[in-house]
Parts: sequence; structure tokens; C-alpha cells
Amino acid sequence: MALDHDEIVGRFQTAIAQHTPPLAARDALDEMIASGALQAALPAPEIGGITNLHNSADLTVLQVVWTPGMRINPHNHNMWAVIGMYGGTEDNAFYRRTPDGLTESGAKQVHEGDVLVLGDDVIHSVANTRQNFAAAIHVYGGDFFSGDRSEWDFETLTEGPRDVAGTMRLFEEANQRWLANQSR
Repeated sequence: MALDHDEIVGRFQTAIAQHTPPLAARDALDEMIASGALQAALPAPEIGGITNLHNSADLTVLQVVWTPGMRINPHNHNMWAVIGMYGGTEDNAFYRRTPDGLTESGAKQVHEGDVLVLGDDVIHSVANTRQNFAAAIHVYGGDFFSGDRSEWDFETLTEGPRDVAGTMRLFEEANQRWLANQSR
């Protein structure tokens, strides 16, 4: 059973009205991936990027396709997030604040079929270290494109304001490298 974008978003709108929205969103995403409905609804990834399926004050739903070889800086969301992999694998590194700054505090690979719930205080970076695209739906309990969020430099772990345009450039650069390597 294929779903259209409105049906996908509708399931998450129903989820955020529940007693524990992140868990309800996790269950909805898990069911859509396990049934194959999500994979049938979304095109097979051929290029990395972020596609906004829905954005409002209380819910953002994004299709995120990670280009092989790319990674993004440690960052926070300041809202809960649920990530469901419907293709490939995402490598997440987690960080925590310490009196001396940011320190790495664990990692998790999220494989095709997995659903990961992140609390509103999580700081993580994401990489695709494989040679195939990694495709996911990211569901956020708020407006992903507004509000104060931070990102950290990989080398110095210096905190700065979240740079969404810079993140989009990372996708463009990764796509250019991927396409250049494919034409060789």
C-alpha cells in the first residue's frame, strides 16, 4: 500500500496529538517502514538533500537523503526528533556538554528499518560512510526551520549558531563529489 505525502504527514499530525508524541510518531514511522508503504511512497534516492514534506509550529516532517561520504557537524534540535531509515545506514555520534565544552558520548548506527527517538536536548552529528545513499524520514516536534539552535565545529568543537544554509551547502558539495566520482 503506497501512501501519498498528505497521508504520511497526517499520520504524524495524529501522533503529535497523543499523550507521548515522540513515541506515537515512532510507532507510526515504524509501521510505515515495516509495511513498505513509506518506501513505495517516496522515490528511490539518486541525490542527497533535504525535502520538506511538512512544516508548522508543532511539526516538521523531512525526507533526508545522505550522499555517500558526507557528514554534518554536531548540532542540536532543541525539540524531540524521530528518525526512520527506509534505505541505507546513518552513523550518529552523540555529544554532551561538559564544563570544558563538548565531548563525544557514544554512537549509534541506524540501519534500514530502524527508528531512532532523540530527546530535545540531544546533540549529535550524522555521517554516511557507505557507498550507497541513506534515506530517512525525520519527524520533529516543532518548527525545524526557526528557533535558536547550535552547531559545533568538528575540529575545535566550538559552538556557534546553526547554519541551515551551510548545511545545505554540505549536501551540494557531497553531491558534486559523488557525481564527479561516478563519471570516472
